[in-house]
Amino acid sequence: MQVGMLYSRIRRDEKLLLSELRDRDHEVTKIDVRKEHFDVHGMPESFEGLDLVLDRCLATSRSRYATEFVAHCDVPVVNDPRTAAICADKARNSLVLEEAGVPTPRTTVAFTKESALEAIENFGYPCVLKPVVGSWGRLMAKIDSRNAAEAILEHKETLGHYEHKVFYIQEFVEKPGRDMRVLATDGEPVTAMARSSDHWLTNAAKGATTEPIEVTDEMRDLVERASDAVGGGLLGVDLMETGDDFTVHEVNHTVEFKALNEVADVDVPGTVVDWLEEKAETEPAEATT
Repeated sequence: MQVGMLYSRIRRDEKLLLSELRDRDHEVTKIDVRKEHFDVHGMPESFEGLDLVLDRCLATSRSRYATEFVAHCDVPVVNDPRTAAICADKARNSLVLEEAGVPTPRTTVAFTKESALEAIENFGYPCVLKPVVGSWGRLMAKIDSRNAAEAILEHKETLGHYEHKVFYIQEFVEKPGRDMRVLATDGEPVTAMARSSDHWLTNAAKGATTEPIEVTDEMRDLVERASDAVGGGLLGVDLMETGDDFTVHEVNHTVEFKALNEVADVDVPGTVVDWLEEKAETEPAEATT
């Protein structure tokens, strides 16, 4: 199998995948998107002969556009650009989960400071304000009072970029000090972990402690439905406990799994490469120039 890997930085996750692919004698072409240019009328030389392209771009903008060009050249890409477009945008993510009947936190989007403040007051305190594009828990705020809301909204309004003027407001879920990350391939769970912290943000990137957990039947059903809602692929599905039930607050398309691999009793990169091999067999490239 000839595999292309889109990247802008080789992290621990990419090293694990590269090692597994090479151990199986697959030929890997690393494609640094910072050094590429993509022509709408032809295929870049780096794409020629590839059976599959794996998107591991760090920047969301590069991921979305690079995968569009890969798909335009009729080369199978993981993940599909339609999936990437949904998962990269928290508002679209919430919309498709709601449309699919997947339980997800109450969410409101507003476009001015005044309407956002009104929405926050309707939610009551605390509630959460998130950027529509972002990862690792950055620029997220738990808002506990009207004074805090006014200050944060004013700050965002002056940041300049249009995305900061899309106010994504979500209910604060009283989770029991943890959330769950399930790694899945086309809706089939590979493994899962709980991320625990005394802080309200429980991202591993924020220093949360991790431990393996068993995927229950209810979790498996939600992961499959959430995956189907965004278009499938190699995904990280994030869930929070709400009493005896769960809510899916996000689906991630360029999912990091190094923390999972450290705690799971499953060979995560090996299982992912198993799935990639199946994808390459069932979705042969039909590249055109």
